[in-house]
Amino acid sequence: MTAPPPPLGVYIHWPYCARICPYCDFNVYRHRGRSAEQAGLVEAIAADLVAHRALTGPHTLVSIFFGGGTPSLMDPADVARLIALGRSLWTPAEPVEVSLEANPTDAEAQHFADLAAAGVTRLSLGVQSLDDTALKLLGRNHGADEAVRAARLARRLFEQLSVDLIYALPDQTPDAWAAALQAALTLDPDHVSPYQLTIEPGTAFDRAVRRGTLIPPDDGRGADLYDVTQQVLSAHGFSAYEVSNHARGPAAVARHNLVYWRGEAYVGVGPGAHGRLRREEGWVATEAARTPKVYMDTVAAKRPGHAQADVLSAQDRAEERLLMGLRIADGVRWDEIAALDLGPGSARIADLERHGLVVSGPAGLRATPDGRRLLDGVIRTLIV
Repeated sequence: MTAPPPPLGVYIHWPYCARICPYCDFNVYRHRGRSAEQAGLVEAIAADLVAHRALTGPHTLVSIFFGGGTPSLMDPADVARLIALGRSLWTPAEPVEVSLEANPTDAEAQHFADLAAAGVTRLSLGVQSLDDTALKLLGRNHGADEAVRAARLARRLFEQLSVDLIYALPDQTPDAWAAALQAALTLDPDHVSPYQLTIEPGTAFDRAVRRGTLIPPDDGRGADLYDVTQQVLSAHGFSAYEVSNHARGPAAVARHNLVYWRGEAYVGVGPGAHGRLRREEGWVATEAARTPKVYMDTVAAKRPGHAQADVLSAQDRAEERLLMGLRIADGVRWDEIAALDLGPGSARIADLERHGLVVSGPAGLRATPDGRRLLDGVIRTLIV
């Protein structure tokens, strides 16, 4: 019996936002006044998908992810068009998971029914907090009441609902974060992604920290809040299948996330999108031109939209697999990290095992819950 083509995910980056959040360092641009540019970008993304099909060859399409930016600002008809195009270019593995990131403003929630009809099966809702003071600090353009309304509507319309939350805010205590998690769980999500606030260089929050007007929690408090995350979500039936992602049962695990963490191939289209393609010369890392205009010009020149495509060395690929694979409960296979001179009996691994941070077996290596809590240090020990 012939094996099916290997799995493939498609990531579509929609870079426009109604407001740029002060913690965000993604490739984003203001939404207002760009309607003509946005129409051209949809055409470019569609052409880029077709160009990528020639590069990838046959694959089994397992997921499409609309990220950003704020793809809930897209015309649902354009979303439907791109979903249909992706399904026509690669062989769909039914059911194909189709995720879209959304903000919970009332204006965007008006499009949820049309987005569901367009083929979106999984809504990733950027709730971030259910506290209006915290939302103001985070620069969000929605209130807590809007978030609740949007989540309840999404719960009715989409097959799956994921909510994003941000923690480790200034002066946040473990008890306050536990209460915030409990409040978010009343929205009945299938999937929760709690992200610890990270101060990224060049952001408004970075400037505020340097001015001394924003003081984030120290590492110790951050670790305490991480532990609270695990305790509360586990008690409510959510498994931490990845460092920052929790699913209520196997069916709620984000298939597109697994594409990244399992090291499977994925196409990245849209300004600044990254991709990983398996080609004759080996694994290739792609990165699209960052600005919408340059991206569109690149595609119009009858080329894929990525500004660069680098063949990964065996060591680069192994390091990437270690970094990504240890984030998930399944871990990483030995053959994927052999180029790092890591295998059963490795001295570096044995030392980490003695400290209860990793577990090795016949198939591969995985981080323990304590190891994932200290994952940066575990990785530094393994990559020398």
